[in-house]
Amino acid sequence: MEEEQVEAPRRPRVPSAIVDGVAYGLLFLFGVAFGVVSGLEHAWPVAGAFAPIPIVLSAVLFVVLYGFGRLMGSRVGAFVPGLGWMFVVLVFSLPRREGDLLIAGNVQGYYYLACGAIAVVAAVLLIPSSGSWLLRERPYGKTGRMNISGEMSA
Repeated sequence: MEEEQVEAPRRPRVPSAIVDGVAYGLLFLFGVAFGVVSGLEHAWPVAGAFAPIPIVLSAVLFVVLYGFGRLMGSRVGAFVPGLGWMFVVLVFSLPRREGDLLIAGNVQGYYYLACGAIAVVAAVLLIPSSGSWLLRERPYGKTGRMNISGEMSA
């Protein structure tokens, strides 16, 4: 007697663009959350003129951004949370109605802004590039879309 093979029911596939969009949205929100926490905690008075807390926070920012970029497999994965962090930092450095700043113009504030900006740029630049879409070779005369592996599909 022949045995019938029963196929497992297939779940509908979620388009990868939706998953990528949700992932990048969550990365942006993580960058905002990190910017709020580190922006409020960067000015701990530890050692006089030397400010270790902003430097440590910037190192943590670099590691997190670099890790996200490697996990997402693109430089955008590091840039998006860095953009969220930068948005919060710019808002926190604007003067408020009361005349005070959340990120003050002192040694800790300058270290936090400068080292954080360097961390964002370094993390984005150290992620390996997947190549430019402008420089990929395409077969001439064929129309269609290029799939992930670089081959043309109808």
